Amino acid sequence: MNLKNFAVREWSGIAAALGVLLIAACAPKQVVMTPAVQTPPVAVSTIPPVNVAEANLRTGAFVAVPEIKTVYFDFNKADLTQATREALRANADYLKAHPELDARVAGYCDERGTVEYNLALGQRRAKAVRDYYILLGIDGGRIATISYGKEDPVCFEHTEACWAQNRRAETGVRENGTTAAMPTPASAPIPAPSAPAPTTAPAASGQ
Repeated sequence: MNLKNFAVREWSGIAAALGVLLIAACAPKQVVMTPAVQTPPVAVSTIPPVNVAEANLRTGAFVAVPEIKTVYFDFNKADLTQATREALRANADYLKAHPELDARVAGYCDERGTVEYNLALGQRRAKAVRDYYILLGIDGGRIATISYGKEDPVCFEHTEACWAQNRRAETGVRENGTTAAMPTPASAPIPAPSAPAPTTAPAASGQ
């Protein structure tokens, strides 16, 4: 075989193969169309707006009634426990049954901590109770809040059992101008629950 002819045939074959590869590479690629993703419609809330305006504190005095219970808080907390929620549900039922009454939630703390800190903590406790009343269906315009901080304690001993009685929120009521009769005020303070186990707290924090 002539080596020159053999080399020519080999290079011709290689050139043909390269040509096929170049044609394949330059051929237009098929575009695969992905269907558009359908975005689900945004649900429109049907919950009515909450009345954030509070009842006016200056249009009459609030009194305690035996049907509405005082609730208590853990050390340095404004969270509602399960027992607290149960008591507030009963209170809310009473308020629903007496639309002629407005309510005032007063938040209190024990003696530890600064005046400023305890005023803020007492307000958080009062607001937590008011917010739960609203969640249960009471119009926010019927409920006022106030904080007394560590003022006006119901127990004066320097013990955990005593402090537990002062960490509280009291709901008082008054007539809101309708013709229904005012309930009979409570003749004695509502008793506090048994004290929780003692806890150790930093001196700077409020209670």
